[in-house]
Amino acid sequence: MARFVIARTTPLSPDAAWRRLTDWAAHAAYVPLTTITVTTPPPTREGTTFVARTGLGRLAFDDVMRVVRWEPPDATGASAAGRCRLVKQGRVVTGWAEVEVGARDGGCRVVWRGEVHPRGVPGAFRAVVAGSARWLYGRILDGLLAR
Repeated sequence: MARFVIARTTPLSPDAAWRRLTDWAAHAAYVPLTTITVTTPPPTREGTTFVARTGLGRLAFDDVMRVVRWEPPDATGASAAGRCRLVKQGRVVTGWAEVEVGARDGGCRVVWRGEVHPRGVPGAFRAVVAGSARWLYGRILDGLLAR
């Protein structure tokens, strides 16, 4: 499995950053050839599932994800930290992702950690997979925080 860590600071409040980062369908705008469908009713909570479908026609795959930890920051500011953990349960890509937001002077710090394993890709390509994941998740993170 390939691990990655991405960190950003933003002038957004932890609550505002959290709302953007956990708008699952909005992630698709930053992932080429991808649509995202939330398959459980709102609001997001532990057990929420969503599917990112990437590709064209028959040359596509589903990346099924489930929220297994859901601790949003308090919008009133009583608790400025938030944590979410997703588990990837698809047939093509497995692994996990964790998103943390925390108060920082004038905004917040976001840390996105993850581990991805595309099935059938040999371990010798771990560095390539990790670099690709850092680029892709960095693009998602930057896009969501900027919108």
